[in-house]
Amino acid sequence: MALVVAQEVPTSSSMAVPHGPAGVGEARHHMRTQLRRGGVAETVIDDAVLILTELLSNACKHGRPLGDALSGDGDVRAAWRVDPSGRLIVEVTDGGGPTRPAPATPSVTAHGGRGLNIITALADDWGVRDDIRGEVTVWVVVHDDVHDPDAGHRRDDFATRVAAPAVSRIPGLDFADAFDDME
Repeated sequence: MALVVAQEVPTSSSMAVPHGPAGVGEARHHMRTQLRRGGVAETVIDDAVLILTELLSNACKHGRPLGDALSGDGDVRAAWRVDPSGRLIVEVTDGGGPTRPAPATPSVTAHGGRGLNIITALADDWGVRDDIRGEVTVWVVVHDDVHDPDAGHRRDDFATRVAAPAVSRIPGLDFADAFDDME
């Protein structure tokens, strides 16, 4: 008979992350260490770290830093917690930006624009919350129950939910037309 010892993840963890790529690695390391100590499944931690990375990248690319700091200066806020029901929630708050966070439909050759699609594929839920100071928080429920023995197992359709559309389904793209001028 195996003895299982439940460890409790702290109710919440919040940290200031520099507005830019410099602090992302530290935030990822801090999250991974804390969730491991809390007994969260490694597959859930991997998903949470990837989600945190995407959220921080988006906040630094599309949002302003918190407060009155200029872009590239100041901070954004990263937070994560396991609530009493076992849901792992990750949040990133920035100073707002010119657009609202929304999944994009990037071209097949685009170098970016897939972050929120990846989050949608990995997470159980996500959304956006605005506050009166103009701050924007993107929140993600990474998993509904990190104590579930099946927590973190990839969904069977993960790859199809983040893949680019088939070339045949892209309107207005007909490779045969490209060769008409060659005759």
